[in-house]
Amino acid sequence: MPISRIALGRADEATHPEALKAALAEFLSTLIFVFAGQGSGMAFSKLTGDAATTPAGLVAASLAHGFALFVAVSVGANISGGHVNPAVTFGAFLGGNITLFRGILYWIAQLLGSVVACLLLRFSTGWLKTGTFALSADVSVWNALVFEIVMTFGLVYTVYATAVDPKKGNIGVIAPIAIGFIVGANILAGGAFDGASMTPAVSFGPA
Repeated sequence: MPISRIALGRADEATHPEALKAALAEFLSTLIFVFAGQGSGMAFSKLTGDAATTPAGLVAASLAHGFALFVAVSVGANISGGHVNPAVTFGAFLGGNITLFRGILYWIAQLLGSVVACLLLRFSTGWLKTGTFALSADVSVWNALVFEIVMTFGLVYTVYATAVDPKKGNIGVIAPIAIGFIVGANILAGGAFDGASMTPAVSFGPA
Protein backbone atom coordinates (compact mmCIF):
# COMPACT_ATOMS: atom_id res chain seq x y z
CA MET A 1 0.00 0.00 0.00
CA PRO A 2 1.78 3.18 -1.12
CA ILE A 3 1.83 5.95 1.45
CA SER A 4 1.07 8.44 -1.32
CA ARG A 5 -2.48 7.06 -1.43
CA ILE A 6 -3.15 8.26 2.12
CA ALA A 7 -4.69 11.73 1.88
CA LEU A 8 -5.60 14.26 4.55
CA GLY A 9 -8.18 16.02 2.42
CA ARG A 10 -9.31 19.60 2.87
CA ALA A 11 -10.97 21.23 5.86
CA ASP A 12 -13.84 22.53 3.72
CA GLU A 13 -14.71 18.91 2.94
CA ALA A 14 -16.59 18.86 6.25
CA THR A 15 -19.15 21.29 4.82
CA HIS A 16 -19.40 19.85 1.32
CA PRO A 17 -22.98 18.66 0.58
CA GLU A 18 -21.82 15.27 -0.71
CA ALA A 19 -19.71 14.66 2.39
CA LEU A 20 -22.53 15.72 4.69
CA LYS A 21 -24.93 13.41 2.84
CA ALA A 22 -22.48 10.54 3.31
CA ALA A 23 -22.07 11.36 7.01
CA LEU A 24 -25.85 11.38 7.43
CA ALA A 25 -25.98 7.96 5.78
CA GLU A 26 -23.38 6.68 8.26
CA PHE A 27 -25.36 8.16 11.15
CA LEU A 28 -28.59 6.51 10.06
CA SER A 29 -26.97 3.17 9.19
CA THR A 30 -25.21 2.99 12.55
CA LEU A 31 -28.41 3.99 14.33
CA ILE A 32 -30.30 1.19 12.58
CA PHE A 33 -27.60 -1.37 13.40
CA VAL A 34 -27.19 -0.45 17.07
CA PHE A 35 -30.94 -0.02 17.66
CA ALA A 36 -31.72 -3.48 16.27
CA GLY A 37 -28.73 -5.20 17.85
CA GLN A 38 -29.10 -3.67 21.31
CA GLY A 39 -32.88 -3.83 21.13
CA SER A 40 -32.85 -7.55 20.43
CA GLY A 41 -30.74 -8.15 23.53
CA MET A 42 -33.01 -6.01 25.68
CA ALA A 43 -36.11 -7.76 24.34
CA PHE A 44 -34.61 -11.21 24.93
CA SER A 45 -33.68 -10.25 28.50
CA LYS A 46 -37.19 -8.99 29.20
CA LEU A 47 -38.84 -12.10 27.79
CA THR A 48 -36.53 -14.55 29.56
CA GLY A 49 -35.92 -12.81 32.87
CA ASP A 50 -32.44 -11.46 32.14
CA ALA A 51 -31.23 -14.69 30.55
CA ALA A 52 -29.54 -13.01 27.57
CA THR A 53 -26.26 -14.77 28.39
CA THR A 54 -27.70 -18.21 27.68
CA PRO A 55 -26.79 -20.11 24.48
CA ALA A 56 -30.17 -19.15 23.01
CA GLY A 57 -29.44 -15.51 23.81
CA LEU A 58 -26.09 -15.73 22.04
CA VAL A 59 -27.70 -17.17 18.92
CA ALA A 60 -30.40 -14.50 19.03
CA ALA A 61 -27.75 -11.76 19.30
CA SER A 62 -25.80 -13.27 16.42
CA LEU A 63 -28.83 -13.38 14.14
CA ALA A 64 -30.08 -9.91 15.09
CA HIS A 65 -26.70 -8.25 14.57
CA GLY A 66 -26.06 -10.14 11.34
CA PHE A 67 -29.43 -9.20 9.83
CA ALA A 68 -29.25 -5.61 11.09
CA LEU A 69 -25.76 -5.09 9.68
CA PHE A 70 -26.84 -6.54 6.33
CA VAL A 71 -29.58 -3.90 6.16
CA ALA A 72 -27.38 -1.07 7.49
CA VAL A 73 -24.61 -1.74 4.97
CA SER A 74 -27.09 -2.14 2.12
CA VAL A 75 -28.85 1.19 2.71
CA GLY A 76 -25.61 3.14 3.07
CA ALA A 77 -23.45 1.42 0.47
CA ASN A 78 -24.24 3.68 -2.48
CA ILE A 79 -24.04 6.87 -0.43
CA SER A 80 -21.17 6.53 2.03
CA GLY A 81 -19.81 3.06 1.36
CA GLY A 82 -21.80 1.61 4.26
CA HIS A 83 -18.95 1.50 6.78
CA VAL A 84 -21.12 1.49 9.96
CA ASN A 85 -17.91 0.99 11.93
CA PRO A 86 -15.03 3.35 12.84
CA ALA A 87 -12.58 0.46 12.37
CA VAL A 88 -13.77 -0.06 8.79
CA THR A 89 -13.49 3.68 8.16
CA PHE A 90 -9.93 3.65 9.50
CA GLY A 91 -9.07 0.75 7.20
CA ALA A 92 -10.57 2.62 4.24
CA PHE A 93 -8.43 5.64 5.13
CA LEU A 94 -5.25 3.57 5.31
CA GLY A 95 -6.15 2.04 1.95
CA GLY A 96 -6.44 5.48 0.38
CA ASN A 97 -10.17 5.14 -0.25
CA ILE A 98 -11.25 8.14 1.83
CA THR A 99 -9.49 11.22 3.18
CA LEU A 100 -8.73 11.81 6.84
CA PHE A 101 -11.26 14.65 7.04
CA ARG A 102 -13.96 12.44 5.51
CA GLY A 103 -13.00 9.69 7.95
CA ILE A 104 -13.31 12.01 10.95
CA LEU A 105 -16.73 13.08 9.70
CA TYR A 106 -17.75 9.42 9.47
CA TRP A 107 -16.44 8.66 12.96
CA ILE A 108 -18.45 11.49 14.49
CA ALA A 109 -21.58 10.37 12.63
CA GLN A 110 -21.13 6.73 13.64
CA LEU A 111 -20.61 7.50 17.33
CA LEU A 112 -23.57 9.89 17.36
CA GLY A 113 -25.72 7.27 15.63
CA SER A 114 -24.87 4.76 18.35
CA VAL A 115 -25.62 7.22 21.15
CA VAL A 116 -28.95 8.27 19.64
CA ALA A 117 -29.93 4.63 19.08
CA CYS A 118 -29.31 3.81 22.74
CA LEU A 119 -31.18 6.91 23.92
CA LEU A 120 -34.15 5.98 21.74
CA LEU A 121 -34.07 2.44 23.11
CA ARG A 122 -33.97 3.62 26.70
CA PHE A 123 -36.82 6.06 26.15
CA SER A 124 -39.01 3.59 24.25
CA THR A 125 -38.49 0.78 26.79
CA GLY A 126 -39.25 2.82 29.90
CA TRP A 127 -35.59 3.57 30.59
CA LEU A 128 -34.36 0.00 30.70
CA LYS A 129 -30.58 -0.22 30.62
CA THR A 130 -28.86 -1.01 27.36
CA GLY A 131 -26.42 -3.90 27.39
CA THR A 132 -22.76 -3.12 27.97
CA PHE A 133 -19.76 -5.28 27.18
CA ALA A 134 -18.05 -7.25 29.94
CA LEU A 135 -15.48 -10.02 30.21
CA SER A 136 -16.40 -13.49 31.40
CA ALA A 137 -14.80 -14.77 34.59
CA ASP A 138 -11.99 -16.70 32.89
CA VAL A 139 -11.03 -14.01 30.37
CA SER A 140 -8.36 -11.39 31.04
CA VAL A 141 -8.07 -8.00 29.38
CA TRP A 142 -5.24 -9.34 27.20
CA ASN A 143 -7.29 -12.38 26.19
CA ALA A 144 -10.14 -10.10 25.18
CA LEU A 145 -7.77 -7.78 23.31
CA VAL A 146 -6.51 -10.65 21.16
CA PHE A 147 -10.09 -11.82 20.57
CA GLU A 148 -11.19 -8.35 19.46
CA ILE A 149 -8.14 -7.86 17.23
CA VAL A 150 -8.77 -11.15 15.41
CA MET A 151 -12.53 -10.60 15.07
CA THR A 152 -12.16 -6.99 13.96
CA PHE A 153 -9.48 -7.97 11.45
CA GLY A 154 -11.82 -10.63 10.05
CA LEU A 155 -14.59 -8.06 9.70
CA VAL A 156 -12.44 -5.34 8.12
CA TYR A 157 -10.81 -7.85 5.77
CA THR A 158 -14.24 -9.09 4.67
CA VAL A 159 -15.43 -5.53 4.06
CA TYR A 160 -12.31 -4.66 2.10
CA ALA A 161 -12.40 -7.84 0.01
CA THR A 162 -16.08 -7.62 -0.90
CA ALA A 163 -17.00 -3.93 -0.82
CA VAL A 164 -13.85 -1.79 -1.13
CA ASP A 165 -11.24 -3.56 -3.25
CA PRO A 166 -11.56 -2.32 -6.88
CA LYS A 167 -10.61 -5.81 -8.13
CA LYS A 168 -13.58 -7.44 -6.38
CA GLY A 169 -15.67 -7.67 -9.56
CA ASN A 170 -19.20 -9.03 -9.19
CA ILE A 171 -18.63 -10.21 -5.62
CA GLY A 172 -19.47 -6.67 -4.51
CA VAL A 173 -23.15 -7.54 -4.99
CA ILE A 174 -23.05 -9.93 -2.03
CA ALA A 175 -20.90 -7.67 0.18
CA PRO A 176 -23.66 -6.86 2.72
CA ILE A 177 -24.46 -10.57 3.07
CA ALA A 178 -20.82 -11.52 3.65
CA ILE A 179 -20.36 -8.69 6.15
CA GLY A 180 -23.48 -9.69 8.07
CA PHE A 181 -22.35 -13.32 8.11
CA ILE A 182 -18.87 -12.59 9.49
CA VAL A 183 -20.30 -10.43 12.27
CA GLY A 184 -22.86 -13.10 13.19
CA ALA A 185 -20.17 -15.80 13.18
CA ASN A 186 -17.81 -13.69 15.30
CA ILE A 187 -20.55 -13.09 17.87
CA LEU A 188 -21.07 -16.85 18.13
CA ALA A 189 -17.31 -17.28 18.56
CA GLY A 190 -16.55 -14.45 20.97
CA GLY A 191 -19.83 -13.35 22.49
CA ALA A 192 -19.52 -15.62 25.51
CA PHE A 193 -16.00 -14.37 26.27
CA ASP A 194 -15.94 -10.61 25.78
CA GLY A 195 -19.22 -9.68 24.08
CA ALA A 196 -17.70 -9.52 20.58
CA SER A 197 -17.89 -5.79 19.93
CA MET A 198 -15.74 -5.49 16.78
CA THR A 199 -16.69 -1.82 16.47
CA PRO A 200 -16.03 1.15 18.75
CA ALA A 201 -19.44 2.56 17.82
CA VAL A 202 -21.30 -0.42 19.30
CA SER A 203 -19.32 -0.11 22.55
CA PHE A 204 -19.54 3.69 22.71
CA GLY A 205 -23.31 4.16 22.66
CA PRO A 206 -24.28 1.85 25.56
CA ALA A 207 -21.40 3.16 27.66
